[in-house]
Amino acid sequence: MSVSPDRSPHVSAAEGGSAKPPHHVAFIMDGNGRWATARGLPRTEGHRHGLETLRRVIRHAGKRGIEVITIYSFSSENWSRPETEVSFLMGLLRRFVQRDLSELHEANVRIRIIGSRCELEPGIAALLQEAEDLTRNNTGLNLVVAFNYGARTEIVRAAKTLAQKVASGELQPEDISEAAFSEALDTGGLPDPDLIIRTSGEMRLSNFLLWQAAYSEFYFCDKHWPDFDEAAFDEALICFGNRQRRYGGLDAKAL
Repeated sequence: MSVSPDRSPHVSAAEGGSAKPPHHVAFIMDGNGRWATARGLPRTEGHRHGLETLRRVIRHAGKRGIEVITIYSFSSENWSRPETEVSFLMGLLRRFVQRDLSELHEANVRIRIIGSRCELEPGIAALLQEAEDLTRNNTGLNLVVAFNYGARTEIVRAAKTLAQKVASGELQPEDISEAAFSEALDTGGLPDPDLIIRTSGEMRLSNFLLWQAAYSEFYFCDKHWPDFDEAAFDEALICFGNRQRRYGGLDAKAL
């Protein structure tokens, strides 16, 4: 994998990007299994090709001046999939960290993991921690990996955190604000996603970033994730650049 640290923040539509790229793009990477089935391949091949797409997306996000990308890599509901598929996905995660972590680090990419780690196998939890620890001080693209993640349980965890602070006297109930709640979420300290892209034609959030997506723009693409290439990414960025974000007001706000 080659992740270029060269980032061009002002890419014109004629060059294939928005003149004002979003700060934060989140991806629901859907359609790996359907991509493979349509080709008469096992579902695992779809996941393998989907990983190659992820590598291209990370590289392209850096070139387009995007500051944060969040990927929905494994949801808390995905454990219900066949054991063989889950096992393959865990192996794919191991290979991604072992193969790509050093190059991401060299490219100044900072990795952050969101989601619950309580139920994870120790080896997997250690890999995730290694990725965060190695890249913690990097200042380039932020790669946020939602692993064993579900937005409703994230919100419940945040509520419990604030309730514990109130119970201990560290926080007064009247001091609980939207900002305080946002900070208690797994994504505390990160900007909310400006743009959420979902591939494979599905048009739902599937328990992903429910709080953070309050004012996100959505882009639904019919391509399955393994077919989502740089041109498709640029189409999404151009579409985003042509939208007016009013945040409930009459005039678009310039961010």
